[in-house]
Amino acid sequence: MLELFRLEADTQTASLSAAVLAIEEVSHSSAAIESMMRAAHSLKGAARIIGLEPAVRVAHAMEEVFVMAGKGLFTVGPEHADVLLEGIDFLSSIARADDALLPDGPWGERADLLVTRLASLPAVPSQPPPAVLPLPEIIPDTRTASMLPGSEHADRVVRVSADSLTRLVGLAGEALVESRQLRPFVDGLGALRGMQMKLRHTIAALEERLGEAGLPEARSPENGSSSADPPAALLGTLREQANTVLSGMTEQFEQFESFARRNEDLSSRLHHEVIVSRMRPFADGIRGFPRLVRDVARSLGKQVRLEVRGEQTGVDRDILEKLEAPLSHLIRNALDHGIEPPGQREAAGKPTVGTILLEARHRAGTLNITITDDGEGISIQHLRTKAVACGLVADQVANQLSESELLEFLFLPGFSTKDVVTEISGRGVGLDVVQSMVKAVGGSVRVATQPGRQTVFTLQLPITMSVVRALLVDIGGEPYAFPLTRIEQIFSCSYADVRTVEGRQYVDRDGIAIGLVLAAQILDLAQPAAATSAHPLAVVVIGGHDRQFGLIVDAFLGERDLEVRPLDARLGKVPDISSASLLENGTPVLILDVEDLVRSTDALLAGRRLTQVECGPVADRVRRRQRILVVDDSITVRELERQLLQSLGYAVDVAVDGVDGWNTFRGGRYDLVVSDVDMPRLDGIGLVTLIRADPNQKDTPIVIVSYKDREEDRLRGLQAGANRYLTKASFHDETFLNTIIDLIGQPTS
Repeated sequence: MLELFRLEADTQTASLSAAVLAIEEVSHSSAAIESMMRAAHSLKGAARIIGLEPAVRVAHAMEEVFVMAGKGLFTVGPEHADVLLEGIDFLSSIARADDALLPDGPWGERADLLVTRLASLPAVPSQPPPAVLPLPEIIPDTRTASMLPGSEHADRVVRVSADSLTRLVGLAGEALVESRQLRPFVDGLGALRGMQMKLRHTIAALEERLGEAGLPEARSPENGSSSADPPAALLGTLREQANTVLSGMTEQFEQFESFARRNEDLSSRLHHEVIVSRMRPFADGIRGFPRLVRDVARSLGKQVRLEVRGEQTGVDRDILEKLEAPLSHLIRNALDHGIEPPGQREAAGKPTVGTILLEARHRAGTLNITITDDGEGISIQHLRTKAVACGLVADQVANQLSESELLEFLFLPGFSTKDVVTEISGRGVGLDVVQSMVKAVGGSVRVATQPGRQTVFTLQLPITMSVVRALLVDIGGEPYAFPLTRIEQIFSCSYADVRTVEGRQYVDRDGIAIGLVLAAQILDLAQPAAATSAHPLAVVVIGGHDRQFGLIVDAFLGERDLEVRPLDARLGKVPDISSASLLENGTPVLILDVEDLVRSTDALLAGRRLTQVECGPVADRVRRRQRILVVDDSITVRELERQLLQSLGYAVDVAVDGVDGWNTFRGGRYDLVVSDVDMPRLDGIGLVTLIRADPNQKDTPIVIVSYKDREEDRLRGLQAGANRYLTKASFHDETFLNTIIDLIGQPTS
């Protein structure tokens, strides 16, 4: 739990520091004050859970400062920054201290002094902020220009605001979509021209038939025609008019087609240039890595060189900013637990100098980043033993897991193959953070190893956040898009290949049994007609090595580069949907959130509500373990509650805030909900209110667990509809678990 608190403290203190520095630069806003208050609140709750009382007192004192500022009782300004930063440094230091939990350590006295200073902050007179002139959105970079005097061919550099660039990308994307909508008009004109040509051929054939019948040859009238003209003359007039229309239509068609082609080409080049303007070379995000490798290797007594390939590979600036932390963690892992000491390498016949290869390249519309070390690799047998020892899997099951399935354990929170975790890293510790970051931008991460030779981590990411390479599918008569980076594989199979075990359907693919689920059922759409032997099933496989699902769609529609358009913020988080786009013909298409789909599928399977491919009756419900949803914005509290409940035998899902909790609750069937009160986006009281308003699940028991022990807070929770209101002190005795058992009974196997 202390390790989890350290991870949370790193995140929250960084957030606090950034906000305080923003205030020091005279950047006041209610949002900044609220974010600092939430960060301090979360740290206080997490510190109380592990009994870190000095941190609780300091975090509480900081929270009180921000609460007063939020109420307008005083203004937090630069003159308060020093004390606030001291408090943040204290929280960061105590989180990493080995003696933090010792009762006679030095932290209590330091905390008392800080609490006193923080409490006196409102008495410090606030200084009026100096006038700040607004900056234009684009400012020439004169420093760069001065470095290049008289260089006619040097690129001129301007500074563009991120918001302006984002809007420009959106406009360029719209222009590209609009230009592509000319293509259907071109196709329509082409079809009309084809019909006109058929009409001309029909007239010619008719003239030939009339000639064979002995009628006079059709001739073009000089002064028009009248009703008295013979049929052949009228036919000749019709032929001439048809030829004239066809000639004019052909000319207009060629001109319009040329215009549409030029317009689409121009829009495509404009869009490409705007996208390129958002790209930065990969080298910009890894400038500190050579120094990192040098310093860490020296501290470990190892000799290691860093080799970088693809330094000029373009990376979206938003993705590049998020890459430094996960890549740094992977490199530290490679240095600490991958590369062997020189003597060990020499004994193994390897060069004494180890190598870490960092490579970035574009491939099939995605950005692939690999981190390869030529160290000792990962022992699969040791990994299997650790998984069993940690209680993550039974011994008999572990023996049946493949290498790729075992390697997935590395991404679980807190899992490590090492008995002793160093300050630098521990193979597996923190890899869940790497995976979370990668998935947050719509990517995936894989690991492969050759014991004694190397370990390779591969990050597959979108090239840009504004355009996604996607697979279009048809579900219920509507197009949907799967980001290619989140698809494991696609295939077609016949109904004869499907087998049913205990009411669930599977198909064997390369020796792996993949469970089948109707995509229409996940998305709550009209169910497709029953499958026939002549109609192959189109399957999209999502998930990972630990769990894979095959979503059955109606048809594959091909691949597209889609302009990502976020959904209206007023919709909140739409389950199973991440964003939207437009096809060439203007048809809207929803881009699916694969992570949400996996969770929805899990919930569907847990509830035994799965519809089979043949749309037959759903299997009878069987006795199942009670499922509990834990909602808390503190990773420390979430993990503690999850471990406590799972240790008893309950099935537990978690959500990171009220909105995530509400979406998760709607997508599954839960026997009980455990929720915090103070959470971003939607607090616990709001979550309870929404659940009680749900006609289908309004009777679900709800337990509120909060650090607030005031009677008015308890009444608010109970009046909203909670069955129980506990304080987080209940974790230290049997109150919490006894309350759960009292509400839903002992867990069933």
